[in-house]
Amino acid sequence: MNDLGIQTTMSPQEKAMTERLVREHNAKINEGKLTGQSLGKEDFLKLLTTQLSYQDPMSPMEDKEFIAQMAQFSSLEQMTNMAGDFKRLANMLSVSEANTALGKQVEVLDGERLIGGRVSAVDRSGTPQGAEPRVMVEGNYYEWSQVGRIFE
Repeated sequence: MNDLGIQTTMSPQEKAMTERLVREHNAKINEGKLTGQSLGKEDFLKLLTTQLSYQDPMSPMEDKEFIAQMAQFSSLEQMTNMAGDFKRLANMLSVSEANTALGKQVEVLDGERLIGGRVSAVDRSGTPQGAEPRVMVEGNYYEWSQVGRIFE
């Protein structure tokens, strides 16, 4: 009890119920996640919301702690956005690089086979956005990452 006569500690039953709720919430968060998969911004926001809803009203989170968590969330969101931007940039560079190979002789590694030929087409329409372009060599399409060497 505090000076006002209000109970500020949790009973064993309340503690057990809170721990059960946290375990259930964590299980919901982890449903469908692959082992080793990191938390995303939605997970971080859910954790923060859960933390705020179960905090002790007589001892709320310090302003500094809350501001630090919000700053972490903001940083996470910016890093997520940057990762998407870098992925789009890498895709544009791959397309540009593949376009410069048009008409040039290349070597393509297809499994264990090394195939040589001239690039007759570059295609990115059949791939999802963000996927690498494909090049046509000797009548077959290959992923750009399979091209090992480019000759003049």
